[in-house]
Amino acid sequence: MKMRWVLALLLSVTMAQAAPRDVVFTNIDGGEHRLSQWAGQPVLVVNTASQCGYTGQYSGLQALYDRYRARGLVVLAVPSDDFNQELGSADEVKEFCEVTFGLDLPMTDITAVRGTKAHPFYRAVKAETGFEPGWNFNKILIGPDGRVVGTWGAPVKPESAAIVGAIEPLLN
Repeated sequence: MKMRWVLALLLSVTMAQAAPRDVVFTNIDGGEHRLSQWAGQPVLVVNTASQCGYTGQYSGLQALYDRYRARGLVVLAVPSDDFNQELGSADEVKEFCEVTFGLDLPMTDITAVRGTKAHPFYRAVKAETGFEPGWNFNKILIGPDGRVVGTWGAPVKPESAAIVGAIEPLLN
């Protein structure tokens, strides 16, 4: 019992790291998504791919967004070809996601999420928490205060008890 408490404390300390507050992603439509535009709201950032075994999680991401967006949740999809499973262009990704999954959640342009070419958001998260996507559909929850609240790997579904349980206390 004491060991569980110590592990929980260590996890909460390592997970409560600040994420970059004014990082800019290129919007899949052109424009920009600034993390700062969602200050005070929880943001679930998910690196995605259209040709992955986990691509069906787009449905869960949209359902999560639909369920909690009125209470402040933002779900940001970050298409990436780092694992060679993304379509060839942002237009193809957008059309695929809209037609196949009815997605209307915010999306970025195709973005690197790991290694030396990783987007500054992912480099900062790795530097501050040690977390780097190991595959598509890794999830990073940023709290309303800009801190990393939790990270989950690809097998953890968007509507899982672990993710919902971390999101609900952060909502308006």
